[in-house]
Amino acid sequence: MLINYCMTYNMASITKKIIRGKPYYYARECKRINGKPKIVWQQYLGRPEDIIRTMTQPAKGFKALPKPKEAIIVEFGAVAALYDLAKRLRLTEHIDRHAPKQGSGPSVGDYLLVAILNRCVAPCSKAGISKWFQSSVLRRLMDIDSGQLSSQRFWENMDRVSRRAIESIEKDVTGQMVRDFDIDLKRVLFDATNFFTFIDTFNDRSTFAQRGKSKEGRRALRIVGLALLVSADFHVPLLHRTYPGNQADAPTFSSLTEQLISRYRDITDGAEHVTIIFDKGNNSQDNLQAIEESPYHFIGSLVPTHHPDLLAIPARKFYPLDAQGLPGVQAYRCQREVFKTQRTVLVTYNENLFVAQSRTLLREIAKRQGLLRNLQHQLRRHREGKVRKGSRPTLEGVSKKVKGWLKARHMKELFQVHITDSEGLPMLNYRFDNRAWQRLQNTLLGKTILFTDNDQWTEVEIIRGYRSQHHVETAFRRMKDCHHIALRPQYHWTDQKVEVHVFCCVLALLLCSLLRRQLHGKGIDRSIPYIIDELAKIREIGIVYPPQGKQQMPGIQMTLSQMSEKQRSLYDALDLQRYYNQAA
Repeated sequence: MLINYCMTYNMASITKKIIRGKPYYYARECKRINGKPKIVWQQYLGRPEDIIRTMTQPAKGFKALPKPKEAIIVEFGAVAALYDLAKRLRLTEHIDRHAPKQGSGPSVGDYLLVAILNRCVAPCSKAGISKWFQSSVLRRLMDIDSGQLSSQRFWENMDRVSRRAIESIEKDVTGQMVRDFDIDLKRVLFDATNFFTFIDTFNDRSTFAQRGKSKEGRRALRIVGLALLVSADFHVPLLHRTYPGNQADAPTFSSLTEQLISRYRDITDGAEHVTIIFDKGNNSQDNLQAIEESPYHFIGSLVPTHHPDLLAIPARKFYPLDAQGLPGVQAYRCQREVFKTQRTVLVTYNENLFVAQSRTLLREIAKRQGLLRNLQHQLRRHREGKVRKGSRPTLEGVSKKVKGWLKARHMKELFQVHITDSEGLPMLNYRFDNRAWQRLQNTLLGKTILFTDNDQWTEVEIIRGYRSQHHVETAFRRMKDCHHIALRPQYHWTDQKVEVHVFCCVLALLLCSLLRRQLHGKGIDRSIPYIIDELAKIREIGIVYPPQGKQQMPGIQMTLSQMSEKQRSLYDALDLQRYYNQAA
């Protein structure tokens, strides 16, 4: 017997054997074991004519599939997961109850749900939603034709959602969410921010869009304000209000006191101790009085420079909290009168905060030193006659320029600058005040002053309670993310449309926060952008075959795109197989 073969390790190969003068073929896999090649798997394929017949002629009774006509690929994972949460919240039912629509066609709730889901995964204009809808699994989950999703239809349905309807819908959705999802309400967080818009300067149909102090630095644009109450439990929105962008935070908090108290009663359901946490921008006598008279307890922060006596407390009186789980943190606790009432006050020193603030200030100091040095050199060249072209510098012009440079925080106290007139030209002298820098390091940097009516709480509980404020800041960052939950693009310019648009974005944040919370409960702790991006890569694929025989309709086979290990874990944790089975 003559054997001709080709040895390939760690992969299958086709081998020919000559037995009694006739060729036979085998598939087999060889591996090197203990340094020697060994056949670990072998399968007989047949004689050459058998193989050719099998490849060119289907087996008896086998009906070959026709060549596919096309493949339809739509976004599945992220949309299905968020749609499932919306169904659990009965979101469209709550919307339709308070914003009913007469006539046939999709309801107001259907239109807003499409807009909300779009905001979660791929924010676009109302004109672009129809195309996005057609490329998502919503085309089979919702009884809507993409042709019905025109900008005009969206605007007509948004018109039916009044401010009163928004408040009622939010109340019902929040109440059901707290009950069904068991949201932890021991700590809730309040803050306000603003968002820039591209609403025209001369458009007088929007009182919300005003020029003010943009928190994104867009001073030339009109801004819209947003106040948000969220849970410390995965920053789930509990209450929101849209307000004029030029309104300060403290008056905003004051105007919402009644709504905050009402929402407390709606959602607590017997809970006795809810602490609201807010930043120093919301401090005022009226606000603190309103909180005092409300069911809420509170933790707030004070402007450090308003309390020099607390900043002057020597370091030896602070005690470390390393053993309580806060490494690098020291605290001093006392009772002080704050807004005419005795409160528990906690002065904290955080080493990491001290380092970060020092590095930031040193960078700004170096920048000002460079600017002042260059200006001093330029003025000297003018006085020496080395610069003859251009306009002559003036005392007023130089003073204005230096004043702008030192406008940043702490710069005026750190630089001693003298501008004098010398032979008709300004002369600049400056020095860096090392004593002021040392004083700043010893008193202010790294320190935060907290106050609360939770007198029985420990220092660690107060600090951790206030630190949870980052949840509402995270919520605002999410809403300013141009890829997920973005308030922009915003193509609305009337107050009513702006309110509905902001409401849809807040509901989008609610769904995404619940999705992250749900996965955290399954042992998957990832950010919202990561979750949405990974789920969005799971696609539903429909392979379309032309009609066969007497069939008039084409055939279709459904499948899902190949999933990575991470995508599979998300798919299984959310049990998205349910929505795939509906199509399969």
